[in-house]
Amino acid sequence: MKIISYNVNGIRAALKKGFIEWLEVANPDVVCIQETKAHKEQLDLSLFEEAGYPYHYWFSAQKKGYSSVAILSKIEPKHVEYGTGIESMDFEGRNLRVDFDDVSVMSLYLPSGTNDARLDFKLNYMAEFQEYVNELKKDLPNLVICGDYNICHEEIDIHNPKMKGVSGFLPVEREWIGNFIDSGFIDSFRFLNKEPHNYSWWSYRANARNNNKGWRIDYNMVSEPLKDRIKRAYILPEAKHSDHCPIVVEIE
Repeated sequence: MKIISYNVNGIRAALKKGFIEWLEVANPDVVCIQETKAHKEQLDLSLFEEAGYPYHYWFSAQKKGYSSVAILSKIEPKHVEYGTGIESMDFEGRNLRVDFDDVSVMSLYLPSGTNDARLDFKLNYMAEFQEYVNELKKDLPNLVICGDYNICHEEIDIHNPKMKGVSGFLPVEREWIGNFIDSGFIDSFRFLNKEPHNYSWWSYRANARNNNKGWRIDYNMVSEPLKDRIKRAYILPEAKHSDHCPIVVEIE
C-alpha cells in the first residue's frame, strides 16, 4: 500500500496548479490531505473519481475556508471515522480515519501555534490527541497517522536549529513529538533516511524553497506492529502545489 500525505494549503488552489495530473502520475493507493480549506459541496468531486479515487471522504471545519482534512482512496474502506468524538478538537476538522482489513490510515492536521492563544490550543490538542491515540491503538494496533504535525522533531529537521523560540520548534513541542514516537510509533522517513536537508515545508518568504531553507513538519507515523512492513519512505519536493510537499510511505 502506497500512502501519500500532503498539506495542499487549499485544495481549490492546488487543483488550479495541476494537482490532479500530479496525482495520476504519483498513483498512490491512499492520499491523506490536510488544509483543504473547503467543504466538499464547493468541489467538483468527479475530478477525483475520474483520477481513480472513487472513495473520497471529507471532514471540514465549521468555519468556511479553514483547516479541514480529506482522504482519497482506490480501495474501499470497511469503516470511516469522521473526527475523534472530542468536541474541542473536531470543530476545526482536523482528524479523519479510514479502516481497511489489516491497517487503518488517519489524516491529521495538528494546529499551528501562531500566537499565544493558538499555542495554548495546540498544546491542549496535542495532549488530548495522545490520550485518544493511546486508546485507539488498543482496538486498531496497525495504525498509520499521516499529516502535518506542525512540529520539527530534531535539529536535523529544520534548516536553522537556532529557532528554538518559534512555535514548531519549541522544546515543549519537540518533547511531545518525541514522547508520541516513544508511545509506539515510527517516524517512517527518519527510520529509513538519516540524511540532513530533507524538508516538507518552506515559507513563501525570502525565496526559502529555492534555497531549501525548510522544516520537516509532515510525518507518516507508523505504529510499531507495522515496523517490518515499512518498505520505502520518501519526500517529493518537486511537487509544487503548496508551501508543503507530499511525503510517501509504502507498506507491505
